[in-house]
Amino acid sequence: MRGPAPYAAPVPTTLRGRQGIRLLGPADRAQVEGLLARDPVTNVFVADRVASTGLDQRWLGGRIYGYLEDGELTALCHHAANLVPVRAHRAAVEAFAERAVSDGRSCSSLFGPQDAVLGLWERLQPQWGAARSVRADQPFQCMRAPSAVEPDPAVRVVRLDELDLVYPASVAMFTEEMGVSPEVGGADAYRARVAQLISQGRMFARIEDGRVLFKAEVGAATAASCQVQSVFVDRAERGRGLATQGMASVVAAALRDWAPAVTLYVNADNLAARRVYDKVGFVRTATFATVLL
Repeated sequence: MRGPAPYAAPVPTTLRGRQGIRLLGPADRAQVEGLLARDPVTNVFVADRVASTGLDQRWLGGRIYGYLEDGELTALCHHAANLVPVRAHRAAVEAFAERAVSDGRSCSSLFGPQDAVLGLWERLQPQWGAARSVRADQPFQCMRAPSAVEPDPAVRVVRLDELDLVYPASVAMFTEEMGVSPEVGGADAYRARVAQLISQGRMFARIEDGRVLFKAEVGAATAASCQVQSVFVDRAERGRGLATQGMASVVAAALRDWAPAVTLYVNADNLAARRVYDKVGFVRTATFATVLL
């Protein structure tokens, strides 16, 4: 895959007076939520993090920086296990990259809107070194109504007592997607995350005779949107339509129980997955990029 193209988004014409970034905290929550609400579907990951942590660094496991122009918050950057820009124009990208270099490399990936992510990586790569993978074109897709595809009635919410059963499928999906096992450095943190998703009712699966044939998770959720991730089909069962009907079931449940919009993003060259999402009824609304470190 070609490396990221030079970032050339324009600086806003309204830029005047003092500008720069600062660390955000609980007192900034209303202003942060106002900015995220300008595109609550695309910003679902950061919005979920803000809602669940209240911008308290103890729960964030990192920091969220804001870019201000004349006292007005115009862009954000989540810098924890993932570096995620929000509404970041060129000046904000430059400032966020400078801060990330100063803070040191502590994240395992960058993801979010394509231009901002590739702009950040263009500036970070000379300091941080080569990436494991640059996924420069990822369709971001959305559904707001149940699929016309008949849902799989066997897909259901996973129970916490099934953690040992579904955990290997979660590890396999993560490893296949990310190119590295989530258990590197220890399995406890990832196992705790899988258990948390199950306890929240965010994991769905079709399980037969002790085997996980299909699995998907709602990884982030707000009142406006939710995001599906880690879609898995047992290799021996692929080609049977389990992913298409399974995703139809997940969309129906997510719309009913979690949010009025269901989103996901996928690598542009993953043609099999894209065919599934097209059949289910997902529509491309934006373009993301991911850099795996």
